[in-house]
Amino acid sequence: MSVETFDVVVAGGGPGGSTVAALVAMQGHRVLLLEKEVFPRYQIGESLLPSTVHGVCRLLGVTDELAAAKFPVKRGGTFRWGARPEPWTFSFAVSPRMTGPTSFAYQVERARFDEILLNNAKSKGVTVREGCSVTAVVEEGDRVTGLRYTDSDGGEHEVGARFVIDASGNKSRLHASVGGTREYSEFFRSLALFGYFENGKRLPEPYSGNILSVAFDSGWFWYIPLSDTLTSVGVVVRREMAEKIQGDREKAYNALIAECPLIAEYLSDARRVTTGNYGELRVRKDYSYHQTKFWRPGMILVGDAACFVDPVFSSGVHLATYSALLAARSINSVLAGDLDEKTAFDEFEGRYRREYGVFYEFLVSFYQMNVNEESYFWHAKKVTNNEHTEFESFVDLVGGVASGETALAASRLAERSAEFAGAVDQMAGGDDGDMVPLFKSHVVKQVMQEGGQVQMKAVLGEDAAPEEPVFPGGLVSSPDGMKWLPYRG
Repeated sequence: MSVETFDVVVAGGGPGGSTVAALVAMQGHRVLLLEKEVFPRYQIGESLLPSTVHGVCRLLGVTDELAAAKFPVKRGGTFRWGARPEPWTFSFAVSPRMTGPTSFAYQVERARFDEILLNNAKSKGVTVREGCSVTAVVEEGDRVTGLRYTDSDGGEHEVGARFVIDASGNKSRLHASVGGTREYSEFFRSLALFGYFENGKRLPEPYSGNILSVAFDSGWFWYIPLSDTLTSVGVVVRREMAEKIQGDREKAYNALIAECPLIAEYLSDARRVTTGNYGELRVRKDYSYHQTKFWRPGMILVGDAACFVDPVFSSGVHLATYSALLAARSINSVLAGDLDEKTAFDEFEGRYRREYGVFYEFLVSFYQMNVNEESYFWHAKKVTNNEHTEFESFVDLVGGVASGETALAASRLAERSAEFAGAVDQMAGGDDGDMVPLFKSHVVKQVMQEGGQVQMKAVLGEDAAPEEPVFPGGLVSSPDGMKWLPYRG
């Protein structure tokens, strides 16, 4: 068979794949993207963070198109969690870094959102081929040099490239090609059962677009408004409760809703969708995992192909697009001849692994607090002594602005976590005007000072403040956010 040649070939057209493809093509490189399905297609993971909307999506040039799509506006988060019986709400707008025009995200129907990103990749010069299933990587010595794939008519093809990117998700068949192993968490082994309803209740304005997360004895529910009438409703149960979603899914779903009074109340006048893409009750394993290697010469893993963490903080699209941005910086730097491959991709892996790690470590504390009902869920006594643990999880919680550019001192991690928990206790149950104690917390002030770098770089470009390296001797991003630069501090 004849072999086509590109600079980069991407397997997977979801948010991670379309983002990295577009950001590399925007630097003038030839990019091929292969997607096994034909868009639009169904996908779960519907709640975005401001860092994605105002950071990565602004770099991609799709913010106007997202606004025109009229997705529900998410102004913060509403939780019923831990020992406190009343729900409480936080607003992105109370953050100095997100007040004003960037104090929101969206709740999206992924079929529409993913198609916007894929079409944007096409408009940026990416060659996109749908209905194409990648079957294998091509190797020469210790380097990956291309992919083999089958098109929608069954034709077999081979494509060569300087870099292969696996963005094909948690069911990736390529991830093992980077070497290492996929290691599953013993702690986060949950199952999710989810469906969709028409005419469910909404939170009071201005927070009607918020995700509502509700803990109950068997696990927790998400409740995500996708339009004025459509709502995504899912229940995540712990491994020891797995028998509750076995057998008849409809009966299991209804029984779990009945166990959770707040969700039952919100669905009291609603009707479950039973036809079309939203008509199926689906089950997914929400097992957290990570690859022990994220790259090898010629090949990079992004998004769920590299790692996955429990979805309670709506981190899926964020991790996919943020890792895609990191990978694009590394690829653009190497293709431009600015950096050697190892330097560029060690920076990618270090930052992405750190981002995953802080979500994971904080979630251990979060779930332990919920299970034991010892205190409000932010009390961080179960957080491990890791200097990179808390930063992005707080960013995600408070405002979704996670750049991974600044580390917290490990020796002060638990102290600052307790300080934050105490501030939350003072403001829980109040309105935004009562949230001042929260933002006196040292760690939150540091979040607000440092956490908006991806977002602010997208907005300010070369006017953005100078950046410090995340790791000693590490790299910083270029003023336009598209490549790595040596630190000249």
